[in-house]
Amino acid sequence: MAKLPDPVISNIFIIQRRIIECLDSTTATEFRLFERMGETAETLPELEELQNIKEKLRSKYSRLYNLLLRIAESQPIASKDMLVLLYRSIESTEASLNASIASLQEIQRNWN
Repeated sequence: MAKLPDPVISNIFIIQRRIIECLDSTTATEFRLFERMGETAETLPELEELQNIKEKLRSKYSRLYNLLLRIAESQPIASKDMLVLLYRSIESTEASLNASIASLQEIQRNWN
């Protein structure tokens, strides 16, 4: 395996856990909103936004997972391009995750 620093691997696992937690919260919010209010003209934008959040999170999770797996299978070392892609993906995922959490919190406040 191409060796990554332990803090990088730990950070990836932390991000993945945060994504899973956000997916859970997003799905729960979507379920509660749909159950309480139904699919109406007022709730449709938020329900669509919740679907978009889930899709973005799934995509980011999958990308990190696949990159980490490819790097783990690289011998004797991972290519520089793959490492650059991993670090960019980490940054992009963190930014996207933070934006998703903010959007989710706004929807929760609006429909509390």
